[in-house]
Amino acid sequence: MAFVIPEGLHEDLYPLAWMVGKWGGKGMGEYPGVPKFEYTQEVIFRHDGRPFLEYSSRSWLIDSNGDVIRPGASESGYWRIKPNRVLEVVIAHSTGLAEGWVGRISEDRPAIQLAWDSAYVAPTAKTVEDGARLYGLVDGQLFTSYDMAAMGKELQAHLWSSLERQVEA
Repeated sequence: MAFVIPEGLHEDLYPLAWMVGKWGGKGMGEYPGVPKFEYTQEVIFRHDGRPFLEYSSRSWLIDSNGDVIRPGASESGYWRIKPNRVLEVVIAHSTGLAEGWVGRISEDRPAIQLAWDSAYVAPTAKTVEDGARLYGLVDGQLFTSYDMAAMGKELQAHLWSSLERQVEA
C-alpha cells in the first residue's frame, strides 16, 4: 500500500507525514528500583493545517496475559519543524513534568532523535534531569524509546515500544 500525504497537512510537516495518525501496541519498561513491566500504548499525531503536530500518548500497565492492571503514564504536546529539519517538541506529563526537546529529522529514513533541552518540574513531582527519545518507522511500525536520568540515576533505557498503525473510526 502506497503512503499518501494526509489531506490538509501543512507543507512544513511533510517530513513528519509518516507519523500522522493513531498508533497502538505493546511496550516494555524498566528503571533502577522499579521491576520490569509491560504496557499497552496509544499514540496519536494529529494536524489541523497549521505548521505543528499535536501529540498525545496514553498507556496502561498489563500483566503477562495482556490484561490491563491499571492506567499508566500519559503525556501530550506539540511538535514543530524549524529550518534545516530541526525539530522542537514540548511535552507535558500527567506527573507534573513539562519537557522541552530538540532534535533532527533524518534525511534518509523515517527516524527522529530528540535530546533533552529543558524542563519544568512541579514541586511535588519526581525530578528528571536528562533524557533522549527515538522515534522511527521500522517494518511499518512506529518504534519508540525513551532513555531517562531521574532521581539521581544516570541516563539509561527506560521505555520502548513497537506500535502498529490503527484505523481511526
